[in-house]
Amino acid sequence: MKLSTTAAIVTGGASGLGEATARHFAANGAKVTILDRDADRGARVAEEIGGFFAQTDVTDEESVQAAIDLAVEKMGTITATVNCAGIAYGIKTVGKDGPHPLDAFKRTIDINLVGTFNVCRLASVVMARNTPEPDGARGVIVNTASVAAFDGQKGQTAYSASKGGIVGMTLPMARDLASTGIRVMTIAPGIFMTPMLAGLPEDVQASLAADVPNPERLGHPAEYGRLAGFIVEMGYLNGEVIRIDGALRMR
Repeated sequence: MKLSTTAAIVTGGASGLGEATARHFAANGAKVTILDRDADRGARVAEEIGGFFAQTDVTDEESVQAAIDLAVEKMGTITATVNCAGIAYGIKTVGKDGPHPLDAFKRTIDINLVGTFNVCRLASVVMARNTPEPDGARGVIVNTASVAAFDGQKGQTAYSASKGGIVGMTLPMARDLASTGIRVMTIAPGIFMTPMLAGLPEDVQASLAADVPNPERLGHPAEYGRLAGFIVEMGYLNGEVIRIDGALRMR
């Protein structure tokens, strides 16, 4: 597959890793439809890259199906799905105010894990109908986990569980979809300069960057986007998780 002939949907594409991915894909000739809850920013980014936008709640089946239908209408098909939508809470299992709120845990799992699977399963139906390329390829899925899936810190129980679930479903989903010519990969980012981190004081940013062995800095969202693009084009990558973290191991 080539980015120049790709028709991609990107969840969470209105900001952060998703926006960087949408911009990178579009800059390399891909058709892109952004799926995001933020209608104003999502529509603005889509306009800037010459793409399309669908306001979407990834946890809702009808919302995702409507977004996929719009993407197919605008782009003709879907050949790549990149899932970047997600949330994070910093709450200990038991804290000063008592036990971790169950609704916060459920919401994290619902958006990060269930939402990712919801998009994957519905987009796969479209991709499986594509005319196969000479090597049999019909599509590729790139999901977003986190280094927290492997070495989550305190306060990351819900987040780590949701990202660990994404890691855990990578290989079986790749096996499920192998006969359809759809590959499944997962990227596990370290600490990236997303809008959430950009709002932190500079000294806090510097402290976080200091934990990264090499290069000693936060990751740039564009680096995630370039890796996602590489995965699309590298057809022998399948069923694997790639860490992009500057050798960071959280403790």
